[in-house]
Amino acid sequence: MRVLLVLATVLLASACGQTRAATPPAVGVTGTPSVAPSAEVPLPQPAPPRAPVNPCGITNGACVRMSTSESWLITDGAVSYGPVPSAFGMAGYETPTGRFQVLRKVRDEISFDFDNTPMPYAVYFTDYGIAFHQGDLAPGSSHGCVHLAPDAAARFFDTLQPGAEVQVLA
Repeated sequence: MRVLLVLATVLLASACGQTRAATPPAVGVTGTPSVAPSAEVPLPQPAPPRAPVNPCGITNGACVRMSTSESWLITDGAVSYGPVPSAFGMAGYETPTGRFQVLRKVRDEISFDFDNTPMPYAVYFTDYGIAFHQGDLAPGSSHGCVHLAPDAAARFFDTLQPGAEVQVLA
């Protein structure tokens, strides 16, 4: 009877996927087979976190997807930072889509065209004033620029250099 109890316990533990220390052999009656010690069965481990997929076709620079209001930094074809929340141009001041290059950076920029509005961490990627910069994240709060939260704007400013790729998707 004890042999059956030990065997049932071992089978139940292995069916449930639980780790179990070695089971001592059953004390059997002459001619009754003993249950061999079970090997330790490891519990399943969770899968490692998946790296975010690069939604753009660029290798090094910044990726923007307006449909999800997100932006990323891309290094060697892989996402190195993000996604981060982003806001884009309002009606009549739409953020342009396409491929661009970082042209210049200004740490403490001011927009003279829009009532001397501060534009901290400005990273320009068009020759007509469109840039990443710290700003309001409410939808349609921009005059065409890509607004980022303060920490994200600082990270984009520190990471992106003139010549880096920028891709803006609808």
